[in-house]
Amino acid sequence: QLQLVESGGGLVQPGGSLRLSCTASGGTLDYYAVGWFRQAPGKEREEVSCVSFTPSRTNYADSVKGRFTISRNNANNTVYLQMNNLKPEDTGVYYCAAKDTLLIATRPREYAVWGQGTQVTFSS
Repeated sequence: QLQLVESGGGLVQPGGSLRLSCTASGGTLDYYAVGWFRQAPGKEREEVSCVSFTPSRTNYADSVKGRFTISRNNANNTVYLQMNNLKPEDTGVYYCAAKDTLLIATRPREYAVWGQGTQVTFSS
């Protein structure tokens, strides 16, 4: 059974950078679309970015365009989210998720496999 593990979250200052990783085990990410979502306290889970399997098409939330970059390395079953110029409103728990499809998928409810999440927190 496919399982996902996120890593790379942490404490960051405004303007800083982090790179999140989503690594699959128990199977491969071949033929899966993968998305990154985040959830801030008291808010609904929202899309950050997603990527299809191949050819890799990507989608970004307007709030992160130009700052975040999603990429995938199918050889090592990992999807990355490079986050630059971080802002306090980027705080939250970041989840990766996978959907068995060749198409891109942008809505959380489309995804069946989820990781446990990694926290991104801002320091003053």
